[in-house]
Parts: sequence; structure tokens; C-alpha cells
Amino acid sequence: MDRNNIDSSMIRSIGYDANSSTLEIEFNSGAIWQYFDFPESSWCEFNTSDSKGKFFLREIKKQYSESQVG
Repeated sequence: MDRNNIDSSMIRSIGYDANSSTLEIEFNSGAIWQYFDFPESSWCEFNTSDSKGKFFLREIKKQYSESQVG
């Protein structure tokens, strides 16, 4: 999945596949996680949020099925 690099103290890059409703996040630690059944509307909010780390902790972490892929 293509990801866009972002400026965040927690997250290195983010990407979204609308066909499978999958969010992919690469953390600054190097770990890559996918989050499933992630709504496109939430992707738009996440992608435009001022703080990706705060949004992740508040709206994504432990809210969706997830899998570490890297």
C-alpha cells in the first residue's frame, strides 16, 4: 500500500485503501500496522487532522481489528 510521509512524533507515514477499507500506519519505531473496516470518512478526518498521534490514540487505537504487517 502506498503511504504518505507525515510530520509526527509518533507516526512516520499513513495510507488508505478505499477498496478494502484498510488503513495502514507506519510508526516511527518502524512497526507497520493495518486497521480493517476503517471508514473512508474517518480516513478523511485522520488525514486532515492537526495531530495524527492524538487522533490515532483517541479514534483508532483499540477501535478496529488490526494486524501488524511489518
